[in-house]
Amino acid sequence: MSDSGVDVSRMFSQEFWDDRYSGAPIFSGNPNPWLVHHAGDLTPGTALDVGSGEGADVLWLASRGWHVTGADISPVALARSARLVERAGPQVAARVTWQQADMLDFDAPDDSFDLVSAQFMHLPGLALKVLHRRLAAAVKPGGTLLLVLHVPPEPGTGNPAFPADMFPAADQMASVLDPARWTIDAGTHQRPANAATNAAGHTHDVVLHAVRRPVPRHTATTRRPAVSGYWSMTEARWVPARDEVVAGRWWPQ
Repeated sequence: MSDSGVDVSRMFSQEFWDDRYSGAPIFSGNPNPWLVHHAGDLTPGTALDVGSGEGADVLWLASRGWHVTGADISPVALARSARLVERAGPQVAARVTWQQADMLDFDAPDDSFDLVSAQFMHLPGLALKVLHRRLAAAVKPGGTLLLVLHVPPEPGTGNPAFPADMFPAADQMASVLDPARWTIDAGTHQRPANAATNAAGHTHDVVLHAVRRPVPRHTATTRRPAVSGYWSMTEARWVPARDEVVAGRWWPQ
């Protein structure tokens, strides 16, 4: 039980989400608008959708040519998502892999994905930072990290008062990334007008969009070997010692 009076621990159990996904669909079936906004122009590659829920984001990515891993704690959600993707046809379904995973200890392979997306994956403060660091490590050089969280709704909306550390500000989210290794854009934005706001009153989101800087290529340099010799007063020039290499030429000529 948190100081706010909300038992958040139950929300992080498989049983909670299995129960929630066992009834009627709870989301719109449309991809999250921030994913569409930031990934719509990316070249398809490998993607990881963390907390894939009912599969709308996975389906959208796979339909655009991405090879996607959808990870969620709930087998019920994964089964529902798989049926959704299968209805899109065998070519789309072949590009999707499903993984049951608890986000409290989820660990993706380093440098594995061109895009890592986690939409509205709210965890207590320390656990959230650990997850974000792990997700950042899973992004390939040159790849994209997209993290989206709700801004707490205004009082009076009927939403429970969840612990404040489950709603970090943009600069707090960005603090898990090294600016020397990432190009970071983090801020609070109003949800696009064509995206439905839910009954809890969420109208603004914290969005972190970051691109991992490519590993710099080492430029080959040609070193001219040290050359021994002497200064010729009669020729007014440096004369290399015999059988030395100078700029790729053998001396004497």
